[in-house]
Amino acid sequence: MQYRKDKQNNDLSILGFGCMRFTKKNGKIDLEKAEKEIMEAYRSGVNYYDTAYVYSGSEEAVGEILERNHIRKQVHIATKLPQYLITSNEGIERYFKEELRRLRTTYIDYYLMHHLTDIAMWEKLKDIGILDWIKEKKETGEIRNIGFSYHGNTEGFLKILNDYDWDICQIQYNYFDETSQAGVDGLKAAYEKGIPVVIMEPLRGGKLVNMLPNTAKEVMKNSKRNWTPAEWGFRWLFNQKEVSVVLSGMNSLEMVQENCRIASEAEVGHFTEEDFKTLSEVTAKIKELEKVGCTGCRYCMPCPKGVDIPGIFRAYNTMYIESKADGRFQYAQAVALTKTPTFASLCIECGKCERHCPQNIPIRQKLKEADKALRPLPYKIGIAIARRFMFRRGKKA
Repeated sequence: MQYRKDKQNNDLSILGFGCMRFTKKNGKIDLEKAEKEIMEAYRSGVNYYDTAYVYSGSEEAVGEILERNHIRKQVHIATKLPQYLITSNEGIERYFKEELRRLRTTYIDYYLMHHLTDIAMWEKLKDIGILDWIKEKKETGEIRNIGFSYHGNTEGFLKILNDYDWDICQIQYNYFDETSQAGVDGLKAAYEKGIPVVIMEPLRGGKLVNMLPNTAKEVMKNSKRNWTPAEWGFRWLFNQKEVSVVLSGMNSLEMVQENCRIASEAEVGHFTEEDFKTLSEVTAKIKELEKVGCTGCRYCMPCPKGVDIPGIFRAYNTMYIESKADGRFQYAQAVALTKTPTFASLCIECGKCERHCPQNIPIRQKLKEADKALRPLPYKIGIAIARRFMFRRGKKA
C-alpha cells in the first residue's frame, strides 16, 4: 500500500474503504462478511474508512468491527454530519453524539459536512453556530480534522473551499467526470491550498465497469495494458499527485485484494501518453450515446440568469449513457437542490451562451429538451418539496 500525507502529516492510504455498500442479508448488513473484508483491507494497509450517518447500519458495523478487532487507534474513521437534517446548534451536537455512540469511539478522525451542493448550505450551518462548535470539538480532541463532501458545480465548490480553513474535502471525480461537479479545477485548487482530496465515485458507482459500451471495452482490450476497466479507472486517479485517497465500496474479498494490489503498484506519473490516448478513446465511445455534445468547458458561463448549463447537460446525457434514474438523481444533486435556482426554465434566450460555445451547440433549444426530460411533473413536485425542506430555517433539529 502507498500513502499520501494530510495537513497534520499523517499517512493516508491512497485506497480508502467506502463503507456504504456492505453486502446485506435479510435487510441488514452481513456483519461477518463485512468484517472479513475490512480486516483483509486492514492487513493490506488500508487505514481510511469512510461512512456517514445516513448509510443505514454502516456506522454501527464499522464501530463493532474495529472494536472487536482492537484496531480503532490504528485506522482513520471518516464520517459525516447530516447537515440537511440540521436546523439548530443542538441538532448538530445530538447527531454527533449519536455517531460517536454508533462508532464506539470517543473521537472522529475526519468529520465532514455531508453533501454540500452550494455555499448556502454552509452559510446556514454558520448561522446556527457551526464554527464555534467545530472550534470546541477540535479543542477537546473529539474531532481531529474537519472537512466537507460536495455535489455541486465548480464555482460553488471554490466558494466553500475558500471560506474556511478546511482540513480535508471529498469530491466525485473520475476520468469521465473530469470537468463536472468540483472537477479537475476544484481538485487542483484544493491541492494548492494543501487540502487533501478524497475521491468518491471513482468508477461512477461501478458504471465505468458494468455499463461501459462494448466499443469502449474493445478499446481497452486492444491496448498494450492488460488492465481491467476498474484498474483503468483507479490507475488514472492514482496517477495524479493532487489525489490523496480514492474510496472504493468493496464488498468481496476478491475486490479488496485486487484494489489493494493496484494501490500498491500505481504511482504518480506512471500513465503514458498511450494510456491517456486509450482513455480518451474510451470516453469518446461513451459520449457517442450522449444527447448533447457538451465538453464541460464552461465557456457558456456565467449565465446572466444563473442557469447551470453544463450541469444540466451533464445530467441530461447521463439519462442516456446510464439510465433515466441516474440522470435525474445527478440533476437533483448538482442542479436542482442549490439554494439559488439554476433551472433551465430561467433561460430568457438571450443567446449569450451560444456565442461563446466552442462546440456550436444550440444551447437554448437543448436546454428546453433537457428540462422536459429531467423534470417531468412528479419530479417537479418532488424537487419543490425537497427544496422547501433543505432550505428552511427553524429552531428545532
